[in-house]
Amino acid sequence: MTTNSQVLARKYRPQVFDDLIGQEALVRTITNAIKQNRLAQAYILTGIRGIGKTTSARIIAKGLNCIGEDGKGGMTPNPCGKCKHCQDIANDSHIDVIEIDAASNTGVDNVREIIEGAKYNPVSARYKIYIIDEVHMLSKAAFNALLKTLEEPPERVKFIFATTEIRKVPLTILSRCQRFDLKRIETETLTKYLATICKKEKRKFSEEALYLIAKAGDGSVRDSLSLLDQAMTQLPDDPSQDDVRQMLGIADKGALLDLYQAILKVDMPMVFELLNQQYQAGADALTLVQDIMDLTYKLTCLKIVPKTTSLEGFTQDEQKTLKEIAKNTSMNTLTANWQLLMKGVQEVRSADRPFQATEMLMIRMAYMSEIPTPEQLLEEVKKNNETTPRLNTQQALEKQSSSQKENISEQTTESAPTFQNIQEIVNLARSKGERILAFNLENFVRPIEIKNQTIVCELAPNTPGNFSANLTKFLRDQTGTQWLLKTERTGGSPSIKEQKENAKKQLIGDMEKDPTVAEIEKLFAGAKIEKIKPITHVLDTDNESSEEDA
Repeated sequence: MTTNSQVLARKYRPQVFDDLIGQEALVRTITNAIKQNRLAQAYILTGIRGIGKTTSARIIAKGLNCIGEDGKGGMTPNPCGKCKHCQDIANDSHIDVIEIDAASNTGVDNVREIIEGAKYNPVSARYKIYIIDEVHMLSKAAFNALLKTLEEPPERVKFIFATTEIRKVPLTILSRCQRFDLKRIETETLTKYLATICKKEKRKFSEEALYLIAKAGDGSVRDSLSLLDQAMTQLPDDPSQDDVRQMLGIADKGALLDLYQAILKVDMPMVFELLNQQYQAGADALTLVQDIMDLTYKLTCLKIVPKTTSLEGFTQDEQKTLKEIAKNTSMNTLTANWQLLMKGVQEVRSADRPFQATEMLMIRMAYMSEIPTPEQLLEEVKKNNETTPRLNTQQALEKQSSSQKENISEQTTESAPTFQNIQEIVNLARSKGERILAFNLENFVRPIEIKNQTIVCELAPNTPGNFSANLTKFLRDQTGTQWLLKTERTGGSPSIKEQKENAKKQLIGDMEKDPTVAEIEKLFAGAKIEKIKPITHVLDTDNESSEEDA
């Protein structure tokens, strides 16, 4: 536990430049500027949240106003932290160092108050300093009002702006400021920093556990410290990696690699089992998808620049597995997975049931890997000595399937399994638990012919895009032979669903012609037949009721 009620991010907030981590360029430039007395009239600090923008601004304010412990010191890059100015700035109570949140003071009137105040000399300090946080939130009129003061500021006034959205700051403002881009802190650097905090707090954390926390902090010191604070509160001393993963809602790398391999092999039972394990372990769906994105990126880098790709954070066995996956996975598959994941992140983020959305995303990734690339199709054409220079996708697929049939001609003999109609395939799909495939067969396939392991049909306009690949894979797995789905634009018979609907309409039409039914419809205005039950079913129901009554 922490030694007092302060959260770690506040307790260990840097007070001097030496306490800052990962911002060497800022420290070096400001140090030289103070030593040479070459100060800019305004500074703008930009970077992600929790990177140290406001903290750096306060340290700069201390350095410009520090008078030393004896009260006789001048400007210094190493403020003493003991004099009245240093302490008041640290406590956010200095009369001449004014911090303003632009998110809640966006208007031109707020800026006019700053401009009016800037006209007066500091009360007690060397410089009057305005620190404006999230400066990009100022209105256009407010920025315009600030321009003249920034261009010709009073001699003893300095402005320090901080923003997470530098692109929203007008160029006219940027051109009047000295800009510093505060970079994300590397995970390794953050891990070491967190280790020093744990030592001060007398809490034991392994390097691996701290690495997970630092990685989840995503380069932000404040976020990392907040997560460490949470871990110290929720977890026992020296928590395991699994404890930390469960708290953060992330999957371990070994499980991620297993999941990725199952996706590439289109081993859907294993994919669903691994996803369920992550769900039961409390993993966050969005974090899981983002981790798979990171893994896809790592595999892509490993494939194209293996010598410079860092595998830090992975065990030796995991590194070996990574290299094998990268070697055996095509660049087309990796880039296709990346595109699917980019879109999938948004779907999972907005879904009412994130894990279901994640499952559907994994299904798309798996079956995407089965679609032949243009290069594979051309290679197949070359192998079979085809000379047609321009093939459309459907022709290429047909030729590919034809060549595959020739290669497995022993399996496509008269004894090879076949089907007489679509209903037989539906029945097989249902018996194997492929309910979605059975549903699609019933609703979207308008059959023309089934012959020689080829299904010729017309597909309804709203047929799912992955239906063809799913069907041919299913038939190949079940029969041991290669199947082809050939689609025509017209000419198909009604689908199974359409046949059922037509039969229902015909039966209702016949019933409505019955004199008794027609008389009933006349007696009850607006009455119509909605459903018809076979009389045997009604009698069976009556018999059951009678037996129950008895």
